[in-house]
Amino acid sequence: MSSSGRELSRRAFVGGVCAAGCLAVAGCAGSSESEPKRSGPLQVPVGDVPVGGGVVLRADQVVVTQPEPGVFHAFSAVCTHDGCLVSSIDKGLIVCRCHGSAFSVDDGSVVRSPAQKPLPTRVVQQTGDTLTITT
Repeated sequence: MSSSGRELSRRAFVGGVCAAGCLAVAGCAGSSESEPKRSGPLQVPVGDVPVGGGVVLRADQVVVTQPEPGVFHAFSAVCTHDGCLVSSIDKGLIVCRCHGSAFSVDDGSVVRSPAQKPLPTRVVQQTGDTLTITT
């Protein structure tokens, strides 16, 4: 086999590995982004949202928080840095595992970069034991 034949094979191999890696990263970072989103308002039981924390609703791309008893906020779960979905809520922070950005559970503001913009807010209303979020 000539050297040009091997070089072409190497290029094909490296290109294939890079493509597979990109697909793997995209799949890990946003696998739920391909899930169908609900149409209309989202309803969440108040009891599903812990005080001092919150819940990430990946399929709906929404984060619902309760920083203090009876106070609820809702935000987009799409990180403003690179479009990954945030992964968890830990010690009063909404955390994105992709690059380490963190946002406040109180107002969605950036607490830790690389994100530069806050999470967009969503309208949340409480009726009895149910929260209704308009996305």
